[in-house]
Amino acid sequence: MTAVLDTTPEHSAAATPDPVPASWAARAGAMLVDTLPGAGVVATAALLALATPADDAMRWVFTAVGALALFAMAVNRLVLPHAIGWTLGRALFGLRVAHRSGSPVGVVRLAVRELAHLLDTLALGVGWLWPLWDRRRRTFADLVLRTEVHRVVAPNRDMRRLVAAVLIGAAVVCVAAAGAAYAVVYRQERAVDEARAQIEEQGPRIVEQMLSYSVDTMDEDFDRARQLTTDGYRPQLTAQQQALRSGQATSNEYWAVASAVLTNPPVTPDRAAMLLAMQGQRGTNPEDLRFITATVRVEFERSAQGQWQVAGLTVLKKPMMSEAGQ
Repeated sequence: MTAVLDTTPEHSAAATPDPVPASWAARAGAMLVDTLPGAGVVATAALLALATPADDAMRWVFTAVGALALFAMAVNRLVLPHAIGWTLGRALFGLRVAHRSGSPVGVVRLAVRELAHLLDTLALGVGWLWPLWDRRRRTFADLVLRTEVHRVVAPNRDMRRLVAAVLIGAAVVCVAAAGAAYAVVYRQERAVDEARAQIEEQGPRIVEQMLSYSVDTMDEDFDRARQLTTDGYRPQLTAQQQALRSGQATSNEYWAVASAVLTNPPVTPDRAAMLLAMQGQRGTNPEDLRFITATVRVEFERSAQGQWQVAGLTVLKKPMMSEAGQ
């Protein structure tokens, strides 16, 4: 007698287990690891770029650092998941983004998913908390793009050491950038303070020497005055001097009785403006001596040799003369 036994196996093929949705805590941790270092560098670089003077080369350095950090974040969040299956944070926590059907997600869908996270934020942050009660642990972005985040086996490498290195590197970049910005801003502020102090001290004396002259030493006085002006303003002063020569010249002596450094335009290490109240006397004969008062606005520029020169002079209140004894 031949016995026929039923040898049908309990499972004809190994059953594929359903993917396990990632916990909210794991997703939050992975997101922080992926975004915190880059966001910290970008925010630091942006703030430092805004605080740095526009004409300083360091502003472009900070801008470039922020752009590189944004590029690194984009590569980590969009390219690496498609290329190797992981972002830095997801590799640390053992997570992977997949289509609802279980198929891999491409770069385009990942990019749109990142933009769709705006829905999670604009909904007063409720979208980020939605995985706490959603059965498949999905955010609003996942619901729109039909994606899910699953728990998987982490890569066979010490991800904690790699993540720590990235976090330390980002912190070092932020500290170094802040130190460089402090040096630049401090240097700029110190240079501005020095320029203001120099103009407060030298500005009135420069204007006095430029406007004062004697009939007996007119050539030397006019030559000295031209040396106190910039190349741009010198032709205008020379024309005024020529007009004085062609007329009936008389001695003029000016002195500043009040002065103030203007804040508009702001003082820079190489430019400044000053308002001066001037008094003086015209003539040499005591019987014909006249007293003069005037108000002028003067622009100063620093020369290549470091000397302050008059770049422009505007008479705000025309000279008023009165005879001696009046």
